Amino acid sequence: MKFNDYTYERPEYELFKKDFLHLVETLKTAESLDEVKEAIDAVSDLTSSLDSMATLASIRYSIDTTDEFYTEEDNYWNEYSPYYQELTTIYYKAVLDSPFIEELKEDYPRTFFQNMAFELQAFDPSVIDLLQKENQLSSDYQKLIASAAIEFDGKTLTLSQFGPYLQDTDRQVRKEASEAQLSFFQENEEKIDHLYDELVNVRDTIAKKLGFKDFVELGYIRMKRFDYDREKVEVYRKQVLDYVVPVTQKLAKRQAKRIGIEDMKHYDASLQFLDGNPTPQGDPDYIIENGRKMYHELSDDTAEFIDFLFDRDLVDLLSKEGKASGGYCTYIPEYQSPFIFANFNGTSGDIDVLTHEAGHAFQVYQSRWIKQPEIVFPTYETCEIHSMSMEFFTYPWMELFFKEQTEKYKFDHLSGAIRFLPYGVLVDHFQHEVYENPSWTPEERKASWKKLESQYLPERDYSESDFLAKGTYWFRQGHIFASPFYYIDYTLAQICALQFWKRAIVDKDEQAWIDYMAICKAGGTKSFLETVETAGLRLPFEEGSLENVVKTIDEALEAVDDTAL
Repeated sequence: MKFNDYTYERPEYELFKKDFLHLVETLKTAESLDEVKEAIDAVSDLTSSLDSMATLASIRYSIDTTDEFYTEEDNYWNEYSPYYQELTTIYYKAVLDSPFIEELKEDYPRTFFQNMAFELQAFDPSVIDLLQKENQLSSDYQKLIASAAIEFDGKTLTLSQFGPYLQDTDRQVRKEASEAQLSFFQENEEKIDHLYDELVNVRDTIAKKLGFKDFVELGYIRMKRFDYDREKVEVYRKQVLDYVVPVTQKLAKRQAKRIGIEDMKHYDASLQFLDGNPTPQGDPDYIIENGRKMYHELSDDTAEFIDFLFDRDLVDLLSKEGKASGGYCTYIPEYQSPFIFANFNGTSGDIDVLTHEAGHAFQVYQSRWIKQPEIVFPTYETCEIHSMSMEFFTYPWMELFFKEQTEKYKFDHLSGAIRFLPYGVLVDHFQHEVYENPSWTPEERKASWKKLESQYLPERDYSESDFLAKGTYWFRQGHIFASPFYYIDYTLAQICALQFWKRAIVDKDEQAWIDYMAICKAGGTKSFLETVETAGLRLPFEEGSLENVVKTIDEALEAVDDTAL
């Protein structure tokens, strides 16, 4: 069955509620462990059906945000998802209050119950109207970004389609492309400021209504951070400043030398090589064809997975008018189908999507055995280990896509993994500052970004852009608006993925893939710390963990004559 044949039907809330609460009552009155387990499994089946409809609506809306039918469905889910969440919390409370709870903990993964406890802390019926508002504001931002239609080079471009121009070898083209792209954010500055103002306010109100000190506390609960808190994140941040930023400064100087520009400006940042960045040597069909070949050769498991994905059209890769920005992987439980959404633009990022989002999809494909929909995917920082590590496990096949530019790509990709870390931590640090100071004005938020940016990214020069110089770069970072605190996860996972890179690519350790398969199959049945342990990796929070892996990568990059690439 193809994706277009997957049936979407808006659920009838009252009917769903009746069936759901009947099962909860069955669970509450059960007289044996087996009866309780039957009720739990029945609720999981019902929830999977609901999740499938919500996911199908979300995918089809993001593919075309101008589609009237799915715009209405998006509005429905924004309004009703808090009501469904309320039902879920009634069920979770019934499970945790069950007289059979200790026996249940022996039969189901620990994370299943941790997830329940955190969900109960993050919800109360009194905040339903606020959750609805938060959902709608997030959709409003997504729709605004997707509406960008910017005239440039005789074409009308979306924000995603500027990628190749921002990497053009002609400096004037880069500058003009940057200015054109920024014009959209400048024209909508007041609107974006207002949207974020409202989002911060509504999230702060929700947090305080639920009894939290601030939204940072609630944000960590929502993100299911079972194993660590903001203090551990502060320790990690300091390691990034101490060990990573000096390396990224060195890489910035090498970049300036490579492209022959001493006074690097913000619009030069995307160009890594004087003769152009590595680009895929073929069109999207070529990329898909070679992607299939790559995954067939990587392993029998990845071969089966990629055929499942491509044969059922479970990918939407091309950038087009009205399509939401960015890329993601999601899962449709009723069809046991991962789905990959992307915006190909002819840059090396297209291959990164093919490996990164496929890493997510491969994990969830391997985790289909898990009956509880809450833990098929793990928590976000764990999810990103699967995706970022897949980027490195596929290194031996990069020649399929880049041909004579392969070594250039590998240098760019590996150095990019390091260059990303300070930015990823900056996005997180900024959100801590914002939600610890919810009464800040838009100007104060921008000042905070500007100050933090100078610490994490001191090489950035905005002297030719008054708009960016005042601290507005974050306007384009959709996670800040739609998924608060979902960003440091990428950096924590990157540290883990880089350890896999060392084991698989440098040390040729065959056990690395075996360990990777183990954490893919485990899915959300393990917490972040447990996953890292299962994978045979070091925790990013451990003192010295960054120093060692960054030193190895720094040495590997130093050994490359990048001027010859």
